[in-house]
Amino acid sequence: MSTLSRLLLKWYRQHGRTLPWRDHPDPYAVWVSEIMLQQTRVETVIPYFEKWMKLFPDVKALAQASERDVLNAWEGLGYYSRARNLHKAAQIVASKFSGQLPRDLTDLRALPGIGRYTVGAIASMAFGMDEPTLDGNLRRVFARLFDVSEFADSPAGEKMLWDLAAQNLPKGQAGDYNQALMDLGATICTPKSPRCLLCPLMEICESRKNGTQEQRPVLKPKKSAPYYVHAAAVIMERGRVLLSQRPSEGLLGGMWEFPNARVNADPAKELTQALNAACRLKLKKGDPLGIVQHAYTHFKVTVHAFRCDVVSIPKEKNLKWVKITELGDYPMGKVDRQIADLLSK
Repeated sequence: MSTLSRLLLKWYRQHGRTLPWRDHPDPYAVWVSEIMLQQTRVETVIPYFEKWMKLFPDVKALAQASERDVLNAWEGLGYYSRARNLHKAAQIVASKFSGQLPRDLTDLRALPGIGRYTVGAIASMAFGMDEPTLDGNLRRVFARLFDVSEFADSPAGEKMLWDLAAQNLPKGQAGDYNQALMDLGATICTPKSPRCLLCPLMEICESRKNGTQEQRPVLKPKKSAPYYVHAAAVIMERGRVLLSQRPSEGLLGGMWEFPNARVNADPAKELTQALNAACRLKLKKGDPLGIVQHAYTHFKVTVHAFRCDVVSIPKEKNLKWVKITELGDYPMGKVDRQIADLLSK
């Protein structure tokens, strides 16, 4: 066992986090937690995980659920393709593997939404296999421990970090090793102001010796996020409101929203023409309802919502009249949920 692994595991036994998916590390719970934790903080995930496990306690329950129920349970976590892939993968596991996640890593990797990182996490934590994994926390830890100057998000840097994770993996203890690295990255070796004096690996950390810990990992410069303005139509009739369902693929796939379209300088003036072009809705100019803003991963958006009267509505499968009192039953992204909330004020 390497010095790194020995010091790390000793620290983990004393300081490892208590997390609900670690209490009973069955493959399904590990799988769900790892998908939820992708690009999402632990404290945000915990209540969602606990709710999810009550609604869908096993693969069979998830496989039999409707997509609407799945997306509703996921609402607020973002990156909704994760939920859709979990649902699709559960259906495959239920039909092809009798409801049990496959131990064969090739079969596991073939499931929707499961990549190399998730395979390593499930294999090591749920099946006790000697497999490394590498998430954002682990990338940062290894980039600092070995003072890696290569771009961590480049193919060469990625390979180097995976190799380091594998080289230091203690046989028979991969699950604890991977979880210890995750905990270290989340609590000690943080992105900003790392708590080096509390780190169990302080004495063997190359970037600390070289004073480069704040510059590691090295990442490629991010492009500035584009900014868009949309106009949304809130069309009401006899206690109902018109919703549109997004395509199943792409951003917010399968979610429900208020009919909307991108506009330029004057949302109020462009509303009717833009909605007619985008959704074939013919509207009368509406009264302002409110303005909501949101920052997605790759762009920012401001949405101007208007109460509108409708002249004509096309017969489209994706359009549906929904009782205002039942809006909570329809999964929405954050922007549209905020617009829905405006209706209750």
